Amino acid sequence: MTDCTKNSPRPWDGIIPEEEQAIYRQAGWGAPSGIGRRPALLVIDVQYRSMGDAPMPIHQAIDHMSTSCGEYGWRAVPHIAQLITVFRDLQAPVLYPYVAPKGEHNRGQFEAKVPGVMDVPERGYDFVAEVQPRPGDIKIPKFQASAFHGTALTSYLIGLGVDTLVVTGCTTSGCVRATVVDACALNFKVVVPQDAVYDRSQTSHAVNLFDMASKYADVMPTDELAQRLCAELDPRQT
Repeated sequence: MTDCTKNSPRPWDGIIPEEEQAIYRQAGWGAPSGIGRRPALLVIDVQYRSMGDAPMPIHQAIDHMSTSCGEYGWRAVPHIAQLITVFRDLQAPVLYPYVAPKGEHNRGQFEAKVPGVMDVPERGYDFVAEVQPRPGDIKIPKFQASAFHGTALTSYLIGLGVDTLVVTGCTTSGCVRATVVDACALNFKVVVPQDAVYDRSQTSHAVNLFDMASKYADVMPTDELAQRLCAELDPRQT
């Protein structure tokens, strides 16, 4: 399993200084945890509110919808779709934690920091068509960053016998990271496909991928993960 101690280029190279990466390697951070036998895919918040209605540079996208990650979200969509196809082929669970529409009773500390989240149009809460749920997928409305906070996600995962979570969606520094940290705390193996998560800040995206790879998850490209899943879990390959 690829891990953050390898010398191949990673998203954080050129952003996290090499001398700091060397400290982590010296101390032994970032050992791979691997993939279990019962993975599930999380597609977090891949809604038009985090994308905009069409691909466009982020500066234009936020003029249309302030919560949009613009082009960065749209670049991730094909990779998310690829993993959805892999999981469906493996007959493995696909779950969709998503931002539920907010009413005044949901106004809290996060909404105080980012008041624009209270003004997302109804269309913004729709799932992006290219990766939308199918019948049988599990949809989990949430009101906080972590997909675990105040939801039935843990119960679903236990019921399904899941031991590994592949976490996709947005934002890398927000809902993805919060979910990954909680998943690790609950002793799930966690994999983050680096090109199937996205953020409005590319610096924050890279730094958070480095931190997750060092402490909470295995981080790798979608193509590598897809190959590993098929090779290790698809009975047709044995």
